[in-house]
Amino acid sequence: MNVKISERIRYVGVNDHNKVIFEGMWPLPFGVSYNSYLVVDEKIALIDTVEADFFDEFMANIHEAIGDRKIDYLIVNHMEPDHSSQIRHIISAYPEITVVGNSKTVPMMEGYHGKISKMHVVKDGDSISLGGSTLSFHLTPMVHWPETMVTYIAEEKTLFSGDAFGTFGALENGVTDSDAHLCGWLGESSGCCSEFRDETIRYYSNIVGKFGLTVQAALKKLAGISLERICSTHGPVWEKDIPEVVALYDRLSRYEALEKGVCIVYGSMYGNTEKAARALSAELTKRGVKNVLHNLCSENVSYAYRDLFRFDTLIAGSPTYNNDIYPPVFNFMHGVQARLVKNRNFFAFGSFTWAGASVRLLNEVAQKCGFNLLGDGNSFAQAYSPEKCDMSQIAEIVASL
Repeated sequence: MNVKISERIRYVGVNDHNKVIFEGMWPLPFGVSYNSYLVVDEKIALIDTVEADFFDEFMANIHEAIGDRKIDYLIVNHMEPDHSSQIRHIISAYPEITVVGNSKTVPMMEGYHGKISKMHVVKDGDSISLGGSTLSFHLTPMVHWPETMVTYIAEEKTLFSGDAFGTFGALENGVTDSDAHLCGWLGESSGCCSEFRDETIRYYSNIVGKFGLTVQAALKKLAGISLERICSTHGPVWEKDIPEVVALYDRLSRYEALEKGVCIVYGSMYGNTEKAARALSAELTKRGVKNVLHNLCSENVSYAYRDLFRFDTLIAGSPTYNNDIYPPVFNFMHGVQARLVKNRNFFAFGSFTWAGASVRLLNEVAQKCGFNLLGDGNSFAQAYSPEKCDMSQIAEIVASL
């Protein structure tokens, strides 16, 4: 896709409708875009490339945008292979090109692509003139790799943000947030960031979630610049929704819940813990408390992490398994810890047959996260029954928060 974003900026990225799992883990029900941009001035800069499978389409987009003109600079904001796979091909197509990155980019690039003959290493705040416009470079380490940086064009008030402000979902009908739609979307479009909002939250929670502190540092560092456009490497070019998207990233990286509600996650071997989870959901719904259920045995954990970041309360259900937390729930809670999530209310429940340990162990994990425990939990023996596992009391507590 070759799209003219402004007099200087061209979008030359691609949509991927074939990949169903991102990074071998995260579902892509709406596909994904790999965004690359040309800045066309007296000199030309290409900002990031695309995933390995799309060379022909990528080159066609570039030629459609600039014809036979040469590209002077390749700016590498992020070395993750979905954005850097085409580096060697671009160098072959444009042998006079200078590759631009920072000192942490270089060893990664050499590891993937070998020695680069024309490499320009930039420091924080360095710049390159293209003639009528200037690219300035700002290091944003650990958002979400150590070499990440962003590129800013003051003349265009445009930030090329790498994976920051990105989202899952291929682009349909255009590339800006005024025109683009989520490919295959069947829901209603409303609220912040339109139909991309949930996929933006899911992308953040799945990919960037651990790095709240460094995202906050990057937001503070870039707070003073004037923005009319954010060009991420995934998802739409943000123009009209910039305040909402930046505010969303700010809240997510502070680990602030986006709304009141309950993310209920559970695993169940023989259905008893599941019955308890459904009983709890019914009690919460009866009291008007928004809640979502995630069966960690049958559903990709991606969506549970999304709702962990959305809601202020996490409730986890697990049977005791080998005197421990049931593995799917154990793995989820490990991911909660790994993402450094905080500022959540927490409650645990689960069944056991001969020794109850899961609720106690879940509470221990929650305490390590600094969560607010809403009670000791509900550990019940053998089969579920409403008498053994009365969920009305915890539902009342949550409803009163």
